[in-house]
Amino acid sequence: MDSDPGFVAAVEEAKAGFEEGGVPIGACLVSKEGKILGRGRNMRVQKKSATLHAEISTLENSGRLPASAYIGATMYTSLSPCDMCTGACILYKVARVVIGENKTFIGGEAYLKQRGIEVIVLENKECQDLMSRFIEEKPNVWNEDIGE
Repeated sequence: MDSDPGFVAAVEEAKAGFEEGGVPIGACLVSKEGKILGRGRNMRVQKKSATLHAEISTLENSGRLPASAYIGATMYTSLSPCDMCTGACILYKVARVVIGENKTFIGGEAYLKQRGIEVIVLENKECQDLMSRFIEEKPNVWNEDIGE
């Protein structure tokens, strides 16, 4: 699953965010047919936004889609989704959330499962190393991102 195009895109987005000085979290939404609908990264720092987490950025970049486009879709994300992003996945009824890692942060995984969404955690070392480095280098930005 680490080589799925959706996950590869999410990791590429996370790396790009890190290079831009932002929070290195990336995401990608893939239809049940395997088509990438959109991809994005956390843009809170770059755009001075309160809400542009990776999954929200991905949904924004997917454009306005009919509700049917989300049925059976998979949200790939490099990090366990926060409450806001968990809610967005539930709202749009994605079928599955594939998470790069949840060692540096555990979000709403239990709630996703409770709402019938399949959750897969890859324990991807590259994602974990990138987040660990960011948290160490920019703890204030990280704490702001998670609402602390």
